[in-house]
Amino acid sequence: MKLLRTIALDPSDTFVFDVAAEPGEWAVSGAFRFWDDDAAGLEGKARAAFRGGFLGVQSWGWSTLAQIVPATEDDRRSLVDLLARQLVDRFGAPDMAAAKTAAEEEVAFAQSLCSHPISSLIAVHRTSSDGEVRESFRRLQLREGQGHSKAFSFMEIEDEVQPDGDLRIADLGRGPTVR
Repeated sequence: MKLLRTIALDPSDTFVFDVAAEPGEWAVSGAFRFWDDDAAGLEGKARAAFRGGFLGVQSWGWSTLAQIVPATEDDRRSLVDLLARQLVDRFGAPDMAAAKTAAEEEVAFAQSLCSHPISSLIAVHRTSSDGEVRESFRRLQLREGQGHSKAFSFMEIEDEVQPDGDLRIADLGRGPTVR
C-alpha cells in the first residue's frame, strides 16, 4: 500500500502558505478545506494554498509537494482516525461517524494518486469554475541519478566580477550606454 507524505525541498512553503505542513506528515489533497470559500475571492497565501497545496493532516498546514511512500494498513487506519479527529475539531464535523466517513473518502482519494513508483513527487493544481473545484495532479520526475535533497542547484562561479554600482534595471533593455 502507498500513501502521501508532505515533503519540503526548500523553505519556500513557510513563505508561501499561512501555515506550512511539517515535512514527513501524512498528506491528503485537502480541497475540502475550501468547500465554503469563494475561490475567486481568495487572495495571497490562502489563494496559494487553494491553487497548489496538499494538506498536512497533523499540522493542518500546506505543502507544495507530496511524496509517495510505502504504508501499512495500520498507517492507513491511523491516518483516517487522525483526519476524522481533525474534521471534528477544526472543521466542525457533526460527529465522529460522519467525520470518519469523510476521512475514509479523502484517504482513498489520496491513495488513488499513488499509482506511480515509491518516492515520486506529486504536485496539485486547483481551479474553480462555475462553483466547482477541479484538481489536476502531475508527477514530477527526477533525472536519472538525481535525488530529492535540493529543489535547486547552484553553480559556483570563480573570479566573479563585481556588479557595476551604476546599473539601472530599467536601462537593461535599451542597449549599451556610452559614458
